[in-house]
Amino acid sequence: MLNQLKLWAKKLKKQLFILYLAYKDERVSWYIKLFTACVVAYAFSPIDLIPDFIPVLGYIDDIIIVPLGIMLALKMLPASVIEDCTIKAEELIEMNDLKLGCGFNYYRSMATYFYVELFYCF
Repeated sequence: MLNQLKLWAKKLKKQLFILYLAYKDERVSWYIKLFTACVVAYAFSPIDLIPDFIPVLGYIDDIIIVPLGIMLALKMLPASVIEDCTIKAEELIEMNDLKLGCGFNYYRSMATYFYVELFYCF
């Protein structure tokens, strides 16, 4: 069961990288970019719709809302963009896992970079 959770978490991380890279792709229309940006920003954000200190309900957004948003965003993207971004995401994850040992600081800095880029573009 623990291995399944680890695999699920790795899959979510990879999908978030795919969405992040798709956001930067020129072949994606602006409204899909906007939705994708919202999903990635919400996933990286420490602010939740339902605060985590509320028993059971606090984790619903982490367990249901984020994966649902990722699934919808991936369905909106063209298949060619997903294929290209999947390859880039795998390379990026592998490169950074080797360099940083899956360090949390990398993911925090990526989230910060994404927020700055998002608000600068809009």
